[in-house]
Amino acid sequence: MNTLTDFLTNEILCEKIEDIKGNFIIYCSPEQWIEMMSSFKSNKFFVFDYMYCLTCVDLKDSLEMNYFLRATSTLDEIQIKVKLDKSNPKIETASLHWDTADILEREVYDLFGVFFSNHPNLKRIILPEDFEGFPLRKDFVDPINLIKL
Repeated sequence: MNTLTDFLTNEILCEKIEDIKGNFIIYCSPEQWIEMMSSFKSNKFFVFDYMYCLTCVDLKDSLEMNYFLRATSTLDEIQIKVKLDKSNPKIETASLHWDTADILEREVYDLFGVFFSNHPNLKRIILPEDFEGFPLRKDFVDPINLIKL
C-alpha cells in the first residue's frame, strides 16, 4: 500500500470516497468515524497527525460534521463528512486523538448543540451556560434581535 488512494480504498470502511483532483472527501456514519480515527493515527504510511479544522454545517434536515486532517510527513490532506441526526446530534469525540479538537468541539457544542461522547470537558465556550438554543442552527429564532434564518 504505497498511495493514499490505496490506503483509503483498502483500509477505511466508509460510505463513499470522492477524489476531486487529489482532494479526498470521505463520507461516513458516526459508527464508522470511531473506527476511522484509530486508522488515521496508526497507519505507518499515512499518519494523519494534524486536525487543522473541525466544523459543523446545518443542512436543514440534518447536521454534518466536517473534519480536515493533514499528514504532516507527506502533506496529504483529507476531509471527513459525518451526517448526524438533527434531533439528537451525537458523535464520538476526536479530542482523544487530536488535541486541536478539544476547543473546536466545544465551539460546535455551544453553537450547534452537537454532543461529543467522551469529551473531557464538554461545556459552553462562547455563550453563557444558561443560554437557550443553538444560534448557528437554521431553525434558531432570536426573539430579542428578531433574527430568523
